[in-house]
Amino acid sequence: MIDQNAEVGRLRDLLPASVRMRTRLVLSETQPHLIQAKFPRPWHEIHLVTLNPTLWPQLTLPERDLLFLRTACWVTSINLFQPGWYQGLAAVGLAGTAVELVQANALGLLVTGGLATLAGVQIWRSSRSLQLELAADEQAVQVAQRRGYTEAQAAQALISALEAVSRVEGRGTGVSELVRCQNLQKLAKLTQPT
Repeated sequence: MIDQNAEVGRLRDLLPASVRMRTRLVLSETQPHLIQAKFPRPWHEIHLVTLNPTLWPQLTLPERDLLFLRTACWVTSINLFQPGWYQGLAAVGLAGTAVELVQANALGLLVTGGLATLAGVQIWRSSRSLQLELAADEQAVQVAQRRGYTEAQAAQALISALEAVSRVEGRGTGVSELVRCQNLQKLAKLTQPT
C-alpha cells in the first residue's frame, strides 16, 4: 500500500509548471477506472484528473508516472478555441446566422446555420481524434525525459501502463490503444527490423 498524500505530491511534482497550475488531482475509490479525466470544457480553468487509490498501486512506479503524465498532458492540450480553419468557419457561420435571423431570411439562416454546425462538428471531432491521443503520448514521453527517463524507458513504461490498465480494469485492449502502443514502439525505436 502506498501513502496517498505522498503519492499525490510526487505526481504533482512530475508535472511541468504550466500543466501543474491547470490540473487538480483527486482520489476516488468509487470510480471504476484506474485513472480518468473528463473531457476539458473551455470555460473550466482547472481540469480534474481522478485516480482510484485502490487500483493505482497495482501499477509499477514508471507505469504510474507515465500514465499520469499522459493523462495530464491530454487534458491540458485540448483547446477548442485555438485559431484554425474550422474555428473561422464556425465564427463566420454564427455571424451569418445572426444577420440572417435579423433579416428573417429562412434560406440564408439555413445555409449559415448549417455552415456553423458543420464547422462545430469538425471542431468536436478533431478534439476527440486519435491524432490528439498520439500527441499526448509523445508529450508525456518528452516530459518524462526531463524527469530522468530516457525516451525508450518512458515509451516502454507507457506501453506497459496501457496494457496494465486494460488488465486491471478487466477489459480488452481497444483499437486506439493498440495504435498508440505501435506509435510508442516506433517513437522509442523498439520495433524489431524485419
